[in-house]
Amino acid sequence: MRAPVAGSPLVRLLGEWFPADAASSGMDFAERLSLWLGAFDAIALQATHQAVRAMAAPAPAQPAGRAAARVSPAQDLQRVRGLLARAIAQPVAPPEEGGHGFVPYAERHLELQRQMDLAIPPLRAHVREVASRQSARLRQLAAMDAAMEQVLAARGPALLAKLPAWLKRRFEQLRASAAGDEDKDWLQAFDREWRQALLAELEVRLAPVAGLVEAAADEGDDTR
Repeated sequence: MRAPVAGSPLVRLLGEWFPADAASSGMDFAERLSLWLGAFDAIALQATHQAVRAMAAPAPAQPAGRAAARVSPAQDLQRVRGLLARAIAQPVAPPEEGGHGFVPYAERHLELQRQMDLAIPPLRAHVREVASRQSARLRQLAAMDAAMEQVLAARGPALLAKLPAWLKRRFEQLRASAAGDEDKDWLQAFDREWRQALLAELEVRLAPVAGLVEAAADEGDDTR
C-alpha cells in the first residue's frame, strides 16, 4: 500500500518552505490518525472491521471475456492522473489590472481542486468495485477503503482547502525576498513551486486509489 500522507511529497514541500510550522509532533501515523476520529467514527470502523472478517468466500467468477474487454484499473488511474496533470500544467490567467498578485493563482487552485473532487471519488469507487470481484482479500480491502473514505470525508478536504493559504504565504515570502529587484524570476520560481504543490496534492488525493491498484496487482501476481 501507499506511504502515509504524513510522509508525502506535499508535506515535505511545505516543510522546506516553512520548517518551523512543519516541525514533527513526535507521534506516529496511527496516533495522528486517532486525532481525526471521534467515537462514532471508531465504532463505524470497528463494525466494518468485524464485517470484513466474514468476507472469506471466493469472489464471484466473471463472465468469459469480460475482464479482457474492460480497461484495467491501472489504466483508469493513469488516465485520470494524466488529465488532471495536464490541467495543472495550463498557464494561469494574468490579473485583470496587471501586476503580479496571488489572486489568479488562488482562483485557479480552487478550480483545479474542484476538478479533482469531481474526478477522483468516482475513480476510487470504480477501482474498489473492480478489485472486490478479484478476490476475497481485495473485497475486504475495498470494504475498509469505503469505510475510511466515509470517515475522513470531511477532515481530508478541509485540510486540503487550506493549501491555497499556505501557497499565498509562499508567494509573499518570495516576493518579499526579491523586494527592489526588477527581475521577476521570483514569480517564475513561485509558478513552478505552485505547480509542484498541486501535483503533490494530486498524488495525496490519488494515494488510496493507487494503493488499491497496487494491492490488486500484487494479488494477481500471487495467484499465478
